[in-house]
Amino acid sequence: MGVLKQYLEVLRSKNSGPFEITIDLIFKNREVFQQVIENEIITKKTISALYDIKESSILCVEGYTPARAIKITMAREKSSGSYGERDTLGAQQHAPLLYFQIPDFK
Repeated sequence: MGVLKQYLEVLRSKNSGPFEITIDLIFKNREVFQQVIENEIITKKTISALYDIKESSILCVEGYTPARAIKITMAREKSSGSYGERDTLGAQQHAPLLYFQIPDFK
């Protein structure tokens, strides 16, 4: 097993409008990206479990081969900037993925 962040060049989260958060994963190399996609390592089901949210709150988990990237878009629990909302810019929502365990690919 390995930690996801060791395979990534970029891991970031951001607002995708006031009601959504987008997380971008850009892999260091095409081989690992392909392995993650082919083995369905990052899916709505795994993100749902990792973030403890309903699968229906995950709007998309899409791979984009030319960029070696996966984009995850989730509905926000509360709209950006609303009372009680804790991350107005959505910039800290990638953290649970930092230590997500995935199989080693060799």
